[in-house]
Amino acid sequence: MGASYQQDDRSSLGGRIYDILFDGTRGPLPQLFPDTSPPDAEAVVPAVLRGNGTEHGQLPEGFALRLVQDRADIDISGPEFNFVRSIRVFDVRYARQHESGRDGNCNRNADVVLGTYGTQGDFSWQRSSPGFLPEAHVGLERWGDHCPSIYHRSVFVDWRDYEGNYGFEQVNY
Repeated sequence: MGASYQQDDRSSLGGRIYDILFDGTRGPLPQLFPDTSPPDAEAVVPAVLRGNGTEHGQLPEGFALRLVQDRADIDISGPEFNFVRSIRVFDVRYARQHESGRDGNCNRNADVVLGTYGTQGDFSWQRSSPGFLPEAHVGLERWGDHCPSIYHRSVFVDWRDYEGNYGFEQVNY
């Protein structure tokens, strides 16, 4: 779906924000499609330099572009950035539990992975299990109890902020 935005009255707050983000010389925004190719440093320059009075490809004196992927672009190894390393992402791709057969065997299958951030913000996945989900996670409370029928999928993210307060979000799908 393509969309464009035209506003005549630039005195409103929305108009000013729009003017800040887009200089208006390029016309309507092109339709965007997901790009699976690696980023091109040349394509990054206009977005970085837009609106600061420099020409395309020119950087202010003393500045240099640096493309950083899969980690933080500054040193975040200190304890003041522990909140980044506290972020955990649990992907419960599926968790199934049900009785089967005449003898009432309980079948349990689960595919759970845990994503964490390393010292410099590098993100990685590792295998996990329903038993490692935090207490705040909802949907598998009866996992292992006399084999009630369960089918559950979710993404659960939890963290501790810079003051140590616990927070979380869960999306079931």
